[in-house]
Amino acid sequence: MNGEKARVGIVGVGRMGLAMLKHLIKQGYQVTACDIDDKQLAKARDAGAAAVATPAEVARAADFVIVAVGYDEEVRQVVLEVDGLLANLAPGSIIAVSSTAKPDTVKALDEQAKAHGVAILDAPICRGRFAADDGTLLALVGGKPDVVERGRAIYRCFCSDYAHLGEVGHGQVGKTMNNLLLWINAVGLIEAGRLAQTTGIDLVKLRAALLISSGASDALKEWDMVSFTWALKDMQIVADLADK
Repeated sequence: MNGEKARVGIVGVGRMGLAMLKHLIKQGYQVTACDIDDKQLAKARDAGAAAVATPAEVARAADFVIVAVGYDEEVRQVVLEVDGLLANLAPGSIIAVSSTAKPDTVKALDEQAKAHGVAILDAPICRGRFAADDGTLLALVGGKPDVVERGRAIYRCFCSDYAHLGEVGHGQVGKTMNNLLLWINAVGLIEAGRLAQTTGIDLVKLRAALLISSGASDALKEWDMVSFTWALKDMQIVADLADK
């Protein structure tokens, strides 16, 4: 990039994308954003980003675009449709998929992107919404070493850790395994809590003891912040991997 900062785009400025955008602007990046939710887009504009109506407009203004939409199908639409990213990005650009998607989805996008001279960085993020606010997310990344390196400076704006796991698809595999373990632990805690409750034990004291024992987990430590909003979607990806 000849020492110049990449021009960054973000498609999807919801709870996570907006927090990421704010960190990028704080670090001096020029950011162009779009979202189907006008209220979120207005917040992005207020934070200092250029707000546009379509992924195509983001693509024309940026050479590194982060996709932070909610679902697998939305990732495909944003990248592949006529007013999407791929048809409008300049060769040499990067699309970084920070949505949680199926590994096969990002691998297929990578194949299609190659024909346009565009690279895919497989870069789902972990640790949730409060880490996004603090800039302490973890990115689990897959991609070619040079693409991974180009993404590092950008992701370091909102990630305290950036783990390269392998090829495109391996970032999503890492995220899926992380989420599988999170939900196993979370459901286990509900079962354990209900069983313990029948004995009349003080659950607050029990939790404090378990946190310094072998039954400890991140789900137990962060129990007040565990939200099951995305559990079904995550487990559908797990089931898809298992079926294959």
